[in-house]
Amino acid sequence: MRDHAVLHVKGRILVGPDEVRDELWVVGGRICYDRPAGARELTTVTGWALPGLVDAHCHVGLGTQGPVDADAAEKQALTDREAGTLLVRDAGSPSDTRWIDDRDDLPRIIRAGRHIARTRRYIRDFAHEIEPEELVAHVTQEARRGDGWVKLVGDWIDRDLGDLAACWPREAVAAAIAEAHRLGARVTAHCFAESSLRDLVEAGIDCVEHATGLTEELIPLFAERGVAIVPTLVNIATFPQLAAGGATKYPRWSAHMRRLHERRYDTVRGAHDAGIPVYVGTDAGGSLAHGLVAAEVAELVAAGILPVDALSATSWGARAWLGRPGLAEGAPADLVVYEADPRADVRVLAAPRRVVLRGRIVG
Repeated sequence: MRDHAVLHVKGRILVGPDEVRDELWVVGGRICYDRPAGARELTTVTGWALPGLVDAHCHVGLGTQGPVDADAAEKQALTDREAGTLLVRDAGSPSDTRWIDDRDDLPRIIRAGRHIARTRRYIRDFAHEIEPEELVAHVTQEARRGDGWVKLVGDWIDRDLGDLAACWPREAVAAAIAEAHRLGARVTAHCFAESSLRDLVEAGIDCVEHATGLTEELIPLFAERGVAIVPTLVNIATFPQLAAGGATKYPRWSAHMRRLHERRYDTVRGAHDAGIPVYVGTDAGGSLAHGLVAAEVAELVAAGILPVDALSATSWGARAWLGRPGLAEGAPADLVVYEADPRADVRVLAAPRRVVLRGRIVG
């Protein structure tokens, strides 16, 4: 082999929760577990290596008032990268961020297109706001624009009712989800409350975001159908503040939000214990800061999920769910190196020693 420069990572390579290797090499931006003949090492990194972390609910290109410009979106992506997030499922954004795909120094993004919401039933300027008879057409549009995902707003406050309520008739979501699946896209939905969940799951939805409305009655249905959840507990932590702000005008909604918050850990632990796939997502963008992936993993542990399972929800398991490789032979070298074993203490994730993206040290 002709002499060439490589990156050598040694210490403990966490290929999987129970598969640990001593070292790997990065050649031409890809992972190799056999030392290349004639390799000339320029850099050696030591520590505990994980696949690049996954934020499965993130909004690059979205700010508090809707879409942001490219400079702001770049800062969001860089903040996530510095936290070790190298793969993002962008769960709805009004911005065109395709230009990020041409940047070797920014995380990879799997897009779900723009949110699809009921008219006046979501945050202004975030979503397509439509009526049920338009749902299939908009799902078709976003399935073709996205990267294999479509994002619905399943429930939101109904101001006439004064509380959270489902946004779509069952027949409309069933037809829309069927069309998305025909086009090869998976469907996820924003859901805080209980009322929309059964219809969405029985209509064939693939994932539910937040899922604070999961009940003991609904958990077996999710488990039977294999519907994943992305709890976004760092976002659910804001519910008491939101509830306080709307208590005077919408007391019923406010009390409901407080109840959902109070039982959040029990909800997530019950889902996980029942075999429902749980993945890490921060809901960064809009009003929430980027770079919170370590905090979300810590929240899953606080909810009672074992540290190794919480790690899988942002690394090995999350990547497999999204169809992206981890630290496999020949895979793109996207990895994060830490001082200590994150399986023993997930708080280690808050301080990456090195971030390697596409085979280059970027942080």
